[in-house]
Amino acid sequence: MTLCLIYGLQQTIADISFNFYFHRMQKLIDNNFRRQLWLTLAFAMPLIGSNLAQSSKHVVDAVMLGRYGVDELAAGVLGGTIFLITFVVGSGFAMASIPLAAEARGAGLTWKVRRTLRMTFWLSTVYFLLLLIPLHYVEPFLLLVGQELVIAQLTGEYMTIALWGVFPAIIVMNLKSFFMALGKPNVILWSTVIGAAINVPANYAFIFGNWGAPELGIKGAAYATIFAHSFTMIAMFIYLFINRTCRSYSLLSRLWRPEWKILVNVFRLGWPVSATLTTEIGLFAVCSIMMGWIGTASLAAHGIVLESAALVFMIYLGFANAVTTQVGFAVGSQDQNGVVLAANAALFLTIVVVIVVVIVFVLLPETLVQVFLRDSEESAEVLRIGVNLVYMAAAFQLADALQVVALGLLRGLRDTKVPMIIAAVSYSIIGLPAGYYFGFIVGLEGIGVWIGFIAGLGSSAILLLTRFRRKLRSMSFTILRRNLVNAHETSDG
Repeated sequence: MTLCLIYGLQQTIADISFNFYFHRMQKLIDNNFRRQLWLTLAFAMPLIGSNLAQSSKHVVDAVMLGRYGVDELAAGVLGGTIFLITFVVGSGFAMASIPLAAEARGAGLTWKVRRTLRMTFWLSTVYFLLLLIPLHYVEPFLLLVGQELVIAQLTGEYMTIALWGVFPAIIVMNLKSFFMALGKPNVILWSTVIGAAINVPANYAFIFGNWGAPELGIKGAAYATIFAHSFTMIAMFIYLFINRTCRSYSLLSRLWRPEWKILVNVFRLGWPVSATLTTEIGLFAVCSIMMGWIGTASLAAHGIVLESAALVFMIYLGFANAVTTQVGFAVGSQDQNGVVLAANAALFLTIVVVIVVVIVFVLLPETLVQVFLRDSEESAEVLRIGVNLVYMAAAFQLADALQVVALGLLRGLRDTKVPMIIAAVSYSIIGLPAGYYFGFIVGLEGIGVWIGFIAGLGSSAILLLTRFRRKLRSMSFTILRRNLVNAHETSDG
């Protein structure tokens, strides 16, 4: 089944790429395409840098907890996964506001940009308040799903503190949407770098008890998480108040004033995005629980390799966010050629990065895992398992990259409900059962669980790319029909 999925993915990518997106290799020397490549790269690089800085917080947590203890590392994997789920799912409304705000800016409706972001703040705040009580009961939930007692206790201690970092993290995502709509990705980069820079000494101080700070172990990592996200949020607000262009939008004025129509639009576009993210992150979360069933060493190795894969994923996500903004702006300007060029450039750049990443993963698996570990008997077992999982991570890079960029393209076209269904089918009906079957029925353990990633991400990439092709053809028909109607009205006049 997995080989069929991989073969189908390759055939679909070849068909879409060469028969639809790239058309002819001459596009590589076409001035418009080359210009679009540079525009996409220039817009995406600060977003990629920001995403990498954001992801580095979790990597630093994992590295330092791994050097503190294997139990703390395993608990940090689960705690970090739960934090990531709540944060990413809550970012759905912010991601939905990107095409709305970019489209409004493309149409010259600056007031709509401001109101869209205000209503996104409202929805994000309500989401956080609804999460407060469930996040206090992480420990009993983990015990209920079969995790070891010590891991469940440590994870519960982590989340009881780290949950207060969810709100600033979500607000940061809202502000990122605003800065992207204004074409200011550099602000996102530097503010996130500030937060990441705070995270390193905070972890070093509070996990190990250095510089006179108390030794808090995994609790110290939770406090560092709060500090990092809070400082990023503060840096963004400072820029919002001192920059003349940003100040002119008066983003926070009349924050209490409802804009019900815009609120409904953001919600309608945002909840499928959140649901899509839930199913994708849910695949990784449930697989983390499965790895915990296998053993602490498997869970720790899983967490290490997942952190490395997540770090690379931030590059793909940067291209996805950039192309969402570019497509949304092109739609607002009624520029279909701009949509096609943005899609071509993003896909081309993404595939180039995938090739580089796969080479690194295949050539340096031990190095990638050893960074997170100290020398010990327990670490040797984690290293052995982790090296095999790095090879599996290399196998799903192409699928992972293309599915997130395809999602970015579809969000730019305001298409979120069908992608939600595709994600639910790919991850819940294909990915998870495949992971369980190969991991526990066939007996491949960790490798089998990761086969589920390949199956879920591969099917998602195929279906989402096919969906975008059909949406773009539909868009061509709509524009042609509008032009014919306008021409007919002009001739009648």
